[in-house]
Amino acid sequence: MREFFIKGGPVMWPLLGCSLVALAVILERMLFWVRAGHRRVCGTAPVAQVLDLSGKLDFDKALELADRTADSVARVLAAGLRDRGTGLSDHLAVAADDELTSMRRGMAVLDTIVTVAPLLGILGTVTGIIGAFNMLGGSEIPDPKAVVGGLAEALITTAAGLIIAIGTVIPFNLFRARIGQETKRIENAATLLEAACRGAQENARAS
Repeated sequence: MREFFIKGGPVMWPLLGCSLVALAVILERMLFWVRAGHRRVCGTAPVAQVLDLSGKLDFDKALELADRTADSVARVLAAGLRDRGTGLSDHLAVAADDELTSMRRGMAVLDTIVTVAPLLGILGTVTGIIGAFNMLGGSEIPDPKAVVGGLAEALITTAAGLIIAIGTVIPFNLFRARIGQETKRIENAATLLEAACRGAQENARAS
């Protein structure tokens, strides 16, 4: 592996950096989503109960239950219930944005690596081929091993860049799909809570 790395030339160093950063972000995000999944499994029933209590206009109990639930949806609902009399929609939107920002952490880094790694591979290809042609264009008969070394550099960096990009884009798309699912859950729960609060206000005005 070390010999393979050395044959790839200087471009292998930034490619190594990309691979290490991508691996660190992927592992951190995997741990984040494992924890989120555990909280969601434990908190599915309480979230449903929060919405049920809100529909029955028992907002105090709904807030108390939401505060005890670690699920991201429950945290958004708790923020709305806590300040439902002073702009429910705005408070829900702010809380939802905070949760989604946490979910998107590191995604821009992975997206950048998916784009940059193949470009670095192409750069290594170009530099390797240039080196090989410089040897072929010299006045002396070039050393065949040196020429082959330049071509090896071109192929190795291309392969390394593609491997890093492929290994990064798969978890990147999985994380993005999970974010989309959580966004939908938050939007649906917020809509139901807003409907319950509107019903409470209408009943209060009617009475």
